[in-house]
Order: sequence, then structure tokens, then C-alpha cells
Amino acid sequence: MQGTTVRRVGLVLAVATALTGVAACTSQDSSDDPGRDDRAARGRSLAALRSAERATEHAESARVESTTTMGSLMSMTADGTLGWSDGITGTLTITYTGGTVADTMRRLGTTSMEARYLPDAYYARMGAKFAEQTGGKRWIRYAYKDLGALTGGSGSHLGDQMRSTTPNQSVKLLLSSGDVRKVGEETVRGRTATHWSGTVAAADVADAALRKQLTGAGVTTETVDIWIDKRNLLVKKVEKARMATGLMTQTAHYADYGVRVRAERPPASDTGDFEDLMRKRTGTP
Repeated sequence: MQGTTVRRVGLVLAVATALTGVAACTSQDSSDDPGRDDRAARGRSLAALRSAERATEHAESARVESTTTMGSLMSMTADGTLGWSDGITGTLTITYTGGTVADTMRRLGTTSMEARYLPDAYYARMGAKFAEQTGGKRWIRYAYKDLGALTGGSGSHLGDQMRSTTPNQSVKLLLSSGDVRKVGEETVRGRTATHWSGTVAAADVADAALRKQLTGAGVTTETVDIWIDKRNLLVKKVEKARMATGLMTQTAHYADYGVRVRAERPPASDTGDFEDLMRKRTGTP
């Protein structure tokens, strides 16, 4: 396998794993009359969202199911559990269902991989065909601090994004929206939930880390739809973004808050560090 292919696959996996979390959107769909959105109503909306943000953060773990598309580059699904009490931990099964990424992965013998998140790095389990090119090692380790080196720095924001990917990020986005509105009561997988929607300009996001993620990805404006249940927990989100790499959409469902999360570090004997693999393939000392 050529060094450029290893690097390309490495970036694909890093981007795909990052995309299991924060997304952003550009569609402008607001039918509210601005004159009806008075200060008191906005205050009540923000208070409700802050309660949801705190409750979701304090839950510390959940089961996640998501689908993500990014133009012709990729479409993928993710399913597993994530915890966020002390950095991101958890295990997800990621399956590439379309786009050039799926084509690349298919040539490597698999379109599905297991991703394990730990506080310092995440690990991607590849197939046997890929292992043939890496000395038999089936796992690739990505240290968050090293992701900025991917393809000349194009991964510079991925490490921060992975470490801060939590369900309450979508609620934080809506808190920065100038047109956040309560759409109404709806049913999400059999449960009653309140639907909230709003449009956000990335430059106006109050949370500095989140603003950096969005602007670094080329996002300018976005809309976010979230559904909050009676326990003030986020149960669904829909986000769409016009990013530097194309239009991205993501739908995620959250359940089983407080679930036990396990993410074991793979055996060192079966793990190759991405930076080491790159140095071997390119001859860099």
C-alpha cells in the first residue's frame, strides 16, 4: 500500500469518527413572525434550553444511533454508546454506506469498522486486508494531539471536535440562535418530546471551542432541530451544514441515558500508531 493511500485512509477515518458528533446546517426555514417573538417568550425558550443542556450534560452517557451524509464524499451510520463524564469514552460501530469513502473502504476489504474512544486517543479496527499492509496489526491508534498533521493540517480541528462531542452540543448551538422557537409537541420513537428549531451564525456561537470547530470546518450559518423529552434530555437532533467539503446532514437519536459505557484499549501487539505507520510508509525519520 502506498504512503499516500495510507494517509488518505487515515484522514477518512478521522473525519468519519469526528462526524459522529457535532454537525451544522444552513437551511433557512423559519415561518415565525418576528413581532410575536417578544423578550419574555425568548427568555422562557432559553431557560428551557438551558435546563435541557444541563440535564443532558449531567446524564454523562447514552446510547447513540446516527446517520450522516456529506455530499458525494460519504454516507455512514454509527451505533453504540458514548460517555462524557471525563472526556469522551465509548465504542461505536461505523458503517460506510455510500460515497467515495465507502468505495475506498470496500477496496480495503470492509465497509464497517469498530471505533473506540478513550481520553487520549481513538482506535479504529480495520479488516484483514488492511492488516496485511500494516504488519498484521488490525487496530489503528489516532492520538488526538496528532490529528492536525493529517494531510498538511487539514485535520487540525478534529482532535478538539472528537474530545468535545457530546449530545448537549446541539443544545448549546440553539442557545446561540437569534430565532430559536418552539415548534410543538411531537412523538419520537414512541415518546413525547418538545421540538425546538433555530438558525445559528457560527460567528455568534458563544462557546469558544464550539465556534472554533464550526469556523474551522468552513461553516458560516446553520440550523438545528432538537427534540427534548419530559426529563429534559435530548432524544433526537437533526443538523445540516454547508461545510468547506460540501453539504453535510446528520440525524442522531439518543436513548438509555446513564448506560454503562465500556471502551477497552486494544492490545498493543495488535495496534499500530497512525504516525508510526506514516513514517514507515513515507520513509520519514
